[in-house]
Amino acid sequence: MNQYPHRIQHKTMKMKMASTIIVLVINIFTSMKVAVAVPPIPTTLDGPFEPVTRRFDSSLRKGSDDLPMTNPRLRKNVTSNFPEQIALAISSPTSMWISWVTGDAQIGLNVTPVDPASVKSEVWYGKESGKYTSVAKGDSLVYNQFYPFEGLWNYTSGIIHHVKLKGLEPGIRYYYKCGDSSIPAMSQEHVFETFPRPSPNNYPSRIAVIGDLGLTSNSSTTIDHLTYNDPSMIVMVGDLTYANQYLTTGGKGASCYSCAFPDAPIRETYQPRWDAWGRFMEPLTSKIPMMVIEGNHEIEPQVDGITFKSYLTRFAVPAEESGSKSNLYYSFDAGGIHFIMLGAYADYNSTGAQFAWLKQDLQSLDRSVTPWLVAAWHPPWYNSYASHYQEFECMRFEMEALLYQYGVDIVFYGHVHAYERMNRVYNYTLDKCGPVYIIVGDGGNIEKVDVDHADDSGKCPSPGDNIPEIGPVCHSNFSSGPAKGNFCWSKQPEWSAFRESSFGHGILEVVNSTYALWTWHRNQDSYKEDAVGDQIYIVRQPELCLKDSKSQLPTHQTSSFSAAPSRLSLDYFSIISQILGVFFIFGLYSQVNQILFLLSVSLW
Repeated sequence: MNQYPHRIQHKTMKMKMASTIIVLVINIFTSMKVAVAVPPIPTTLDGPFEPVTRRFDSSLRKGSDDLPMTNPRLRKNVTSNFPEQIALAISSPTSMWISWVTGDAQIGLNVTPVDPASVKSEVWYGKESGKYTSVAKGDSLVYNQFYPFEGLWNYTSGIIHHVKLKGLEPGIRYYYKCGDSSIPAMSQEHVFETFPRPSPNNYPSRIAVIGDLGLTSNSSTTIDHLTYNDPSMIVMVGDLTYANQYLTTGGKGASCYSCAFPDAPIRETYQPRWDAWGRFMEPLTSKIPMMVIEGNHEIEPQVDGITFKSYLTRFAVPAEESGSKSNLYYSFDAGGIHFIMLGAYADYNSTGAQFAWLKQDLQSLDRSVTPWLVAAWHPPWYNSYASHYQEFECMRFEMEALLYQYGVDIVFYGHVHAYERMNRVYNYTLDKCGPVYIIVGDGGNIEKVDVDHADDSGKCPSPGDNIPEIGPVCHSNFSSGPAKGNFCWSKQPEWSAFRESSFGHGILEVVNSTYALWTWHRNQDSYKEDAVGDQIYIVRQPELCLKDSKSQLPTHQTSSFSAAPSRLSLDYFSIISQILGVFFIFGLYSQVNQILFLLSVSLW
């Protein structure tokens, strides 16, 4: 006689439940024949993929001029000290930065900075429209861009305000106004929604990823298309305004600065383009957070070694909140995703402050709370275009092993003005545990789209090309693989899954702790319903790639293994797990919910 009848009963009920679910799955497939006839979206489990190149469409223009400052989207539309250029940024799961600009910037040979304390920094906010139950106050500052060269104009900004709203509830809509109530000069009412609390079951609905945006008509198409896709957050991977494609006196911007202005005494900038960009983005950034990281076009050198002045002053980022001592690199959580924003134009050496911060950030990460780990920076490590080819090998040498060790799932970057998605790769070798690297530097800027590949005949750069504007050079020939002994491949590299020279943006939709849908939208498809340029489900495999760490699995998954279920029940639930994955691929979310409901009432 069995001493543990309750265990037999428990096991029997689990098996009956599994059988019920499998019958439901069969019925769903039977009733959804039309739906599943649609070609499935591939997953990274299907890879590595054979490399595919979609060449530049010659019927399209490679670029366009910048929008003029008189364009309605760039013009100042408020008076006196009323707020403009309003922007949100995540501070923590329970706090949000709100930034804006008041007053008028000055530009000319002689400018006098205004007193930043002359206008207060206030945000009124609450959970109901028109009812502001809380008031937060913050800091204000101005910055200068001075050029002590004959004939060059100087710039001093309007007053830039940063206010942190604290004690917010996750997943709640808040209404707010910002400005100075004593003048009075308050903005119109705006609204934002906080993200859900970090959890393996909570994710933002859609995350837009853009790089190298600029202010051209192509940029306008990108932002219009992105707005239509209704994101809940923007990740901007550097090169925002391209204000440094101008002389200080303004005029016409150039697609090639050194070609147009070979005699410039310094890399000049026309700082009013920053104000124009803030106005251009405000319809989005006043209601959803935009998380930025610097690119080379944000360096903007002044005399005495001053760099990044505009970038560092205009944007509030959670550097201090994430333990970073520099606004050039930081991290934050968005639901069950942990984002690491790295500074390629700060010291990334393994003996430096950024590396030490990164290591500490990764060590403190709890993947049972934030299963997804996404990194972003500006210049690519893996890139098969001739432009910027192997430009940041030194950074890869220093940091790649650390990111691989801690199981980074996805890496976004820009710099190259085109799109490219890699197969999972580590150290130039196909690796099922390597990150999925994606280039999205195709926002639409004035420098035009990149069309040449390093493996095209006669297009391989020389080792003396592609020198970083900040940092050392580590160009080298490949030491193994099909390109061994050569600086470039003779064909599209095996780690390059798909590439296309088009402007566009990407959308990341995390479904659960295992599946995330990545979609790249091309600008030329913006008026085509359901058209996509590239789409794939990125699938995490923590049981394979993070097997040395118990805490890397969400709690509900870890506990399921501790019960040591029978071989039969493991087979059942393994099948169910795989079928769920197939349903996600086909987009049958309502059917998945039916199955998950049954699972929730089972005796797991």
